[in-house]
Amino acid sequence: MGSYITVLPVVFPFIASFLILAKPFENKTKMRWITISIVVINTILSLISIYAVPETYTNVFTFSEKLKIAFKVDGLSTVFGTMVSILWPITTLYAFEYMSHEKDEQRFFTFFVMSFGITMGVAFSANMLTMYLFYEFLTLATLPLVMHEMDAKAFHAGKMYIIFMMGGAAMAFIGLVIIISYSDGTDFLMGGILNLREIKNNLDVIRLVYIITFFGFGVKAAVFPLFFWLPTAAVAPTPVTALLHAVAVVKSGVFAIIRLTYFSFGAYILRDSWAQYTIMAIAMITILIGSGMAIKTSHIKRRLAYSTVSNLSYIIFGISLMSQGGLASGLLHMVYHAVLKITLFFCTGAILVQTHREYVKEIEGIGTKMPIIFGCFTICGMGLVGVPPFAGFHSKWNIAVSAVQINNLLAYAGIFVLIVSALLTALYIFTIVIAAFFPKSEALRGRDDTMVKDPGILMKSTIIVLTVVSVIIGFFPTPLLYVFDVIASSI
Repeated sequence: MGSYITVLPVVFPFIASFLILAKPFENKTKMRWITISIVVINTILSLISIYAVPETYTNVFTFSEKLKIAFKVDGLSTVFGTMVSILWPITTLYAFEYMSHEKDEQRFFTFFVMSFGITMGVAFSANMLTMYLFYEFLTLATLPLVMHEMDAKAFHAGKMYIIFMMGGAAMAFIGLVIIISYSDGTDFLMGGILNLREIKNNLDVIRLVYIITFFGFGVKAAVFPLFFWLPTAAVAPTPVTALLHAVAVVKSGVFAIIRLTYFSFGAYILRDSWAQYTIMAIAMITILIGSGMAIKTSHIKRRLAYSTVSNLSYIIFGISLMSQGGLASGLLHMVYHAVLKITLFFCTGAILVQTHREYVKEIEGIGTKMPIIFGCFTICGMGLVGVPPFAGFHSKWNIAVSAVQINNLLAYAGIFVLIVSALLTALYIFTIVIAAFFPKSEALRGRDDTMVKDPGILMKSTIIVLTVVSVIIGFFPTPLLYVFDVIASSI
């Protein structure tokens, strides 16, 4: 098989995506078979790379001793890579039914498949240069997906998306230069790779560079004040927003921050410094603003987008604790949020396709007309709120426990923020559920809901499967917690 098996999940979708773009398909079924075949093959290749040949290092190209394009699967890659590999084919099946109501499917699935390979490039990157390159490729590959509708709203969303992402790229590049300049080797290593002898007299400058780079990668992770692109991107088709807001783009931002903090700069340089307190404070501010904006927003997809803003910073708050427990609980929330939020977006997309309704007040009374969709929405909503024992409770609980363990006043304030955010989350989730199942009588007057029903088998089955998965990982969190503790143990 050779070491280049690690490169195949990155390269294969990029090359294979041109099969979809090659010529117009008279029959959409053929295009869909090609698409799902590419995605499934790449999922298999990814899982083989992760579990059959772990820790294999592949140097693809060498520019200099410190500048290399290389791939390696370590513990952190395993978490992110597995999550992406499993959720992508599920999203593909969902997208088949959803996109049958949209135009330009061929273009959509070309960039959709291409983004899969690029995301795996981020996951499998062995060093900061490789990750930075694929991180920026992801922006370019997902831009056509954000702008898919090609109307005024899509162009506005695309413009915001590229402006924010290019600004983030510029800030992240500063950190890339410093890491290359002040490290003995650039390959990721738990504990950091900076040469302490060379930087010991300039630690505050190094920490400032870390903060700048944090905000650079934090654009995709939607940290305050750089989150405005995310709700705007909700104009994209639901399969795209599900991937943007749950799996690929935003989680790549969180993944990059973990690499930056623990595998490049090193927690020992940042712990108990103003740099640590800065990102901790930014995370708390983002959590509150995201939750608050979600309550104020009646548009369901944008409400979930603001919810993503908030929940991403739960993970960042865990990262900012600079402890084994903080990192492990942050990883747990990364996985839980991915499963819960992608399901909630899928439910919202199903509502849109079946009813063409987008606002909370418009869905009053249709819960009993779409029992499977709103039943799954309710279950995953409880997980997002953190109702025990559903997924979401354990990650939030462990983040709070880790905050207590570091014995820091700002961390204690973070626990208060988590509690407030949980209450706000309950409000913006359960108001949707209550409206669907317990409508006001006047809301139903003159409205014909006789044709409203659950969607077809592809959308319905993917939503049910993901909901079941969320329940299983919520009721049995111990295996995931054990794995994440092992990954974080060498901090």
